[in-house]
Amino acid sequence: MGNPAYFSVRGAANPHTRTALGLKKRVDPELARWQWHSMARGLISHGCEVLVIDPQPELTGLVYPANAGFLYPPETPPPKPEGSDRSKLFYLANLLPTRAGERPVYQRFIRSLGLETRDLEARFEGEADFFAAGRHMIFTYGRIERQRFVPRFGIPPWKRIYGFRSEARALTELERIASDRPILALELRLEAYYHGDTLLCSFGPERKFLMAYMEGLTAESRSRLSRAFGGDLVELSASDAALYAANSFQADFEGRVYLFMPEGVSQSLIEAVRERGVEPITTDVSEFLAKGGGSVKCMILDLGQTAELPNDPAAVAFRSERNYLKLFAN
Repeated sequence: MGNPAYFSVRGAANPHTRTALGLKKRVDPELARWQWHSMARGLISHGCEVLVIDPQPELTGLVYPANAGFLYPPETPPPKPEGSDRSKLFYLANLLPTRAGERPVYQRFIRSLGLETRDLEARFEGEADFFAAGRHMIFTYGRIERQRFVPRFGIPPWKRIYGFRSEARALTELERIASDRPILALELRLEAYYHGDTLLCSFGPERKFLMAYMEGLTAESRSRLSRAFGGDLVELSASDAALYAANSFQADFEGRVYLFMPEGVSQSLIEAVRERGVEPITTDVSEFLAKGGGSVKCMILDLGQTAELPNDPAAVAFRSERNYLKLFAN
């Protein structure tokens, strides 16, 4: 997780960050910090180890590290065949220009954990657009636009064009990386849901279930998704989707499965999750959604089970230094 000390709206690169007049929104820093710490402590109480990225005044987006890249394979890989070099690697994202300065910060952090990093060529924003769901890896993409204001008939007489974050051509690179797993490529269509993890969330044992806001996908992608998941698909209402219900994070702890969800989601959705053997835990991250366009999952880069991380002395020492409980003991 990224320390929220300097969380604010600078690039204003998604529809949540601006008012109807196109002005940048202002963050309540005290409320944001309180919400961030509450969520971090909730994760820790359910078996998660939270490692904190140092804040930097000019890089306010560090509070959303889900865009940093992705770890593959996402689960514990089987024993490597003799002569194979198959191991977990971290693939760095190519972020949009207003957040490109975060990339070297993520790279240093990941390497300090003892993980090797690799580069990608296409515009692509990490596990926010590429994640495991059952037997699939899901890849979401959309049209890349030059972000700008354009004239329109109405009040105000202009609108902001935002576009999406990962381009379709990234699929070629991802297919080489995840050649052992089918990739389900889905096209996004609503700019308010500019990453796949804002409208899709896999959860449950082996992440077999998928909640989805179908209106955020093109018609062809909706059909493809329905065929792939059938009865394991949980469709989201517009009101739950607007709260970024899909931007949730799963934690497995003491034999149970928990799903951290944004506070305010409907009781019917909570029951749908619970009926599938998963216990919902709601947490208030409204300041991060309303001002920055990110919720629970956007604030977390998932590095899997602690036991899977390298255990060489330097990596272990770095983890200890960046551990939330050490940094915020008081």
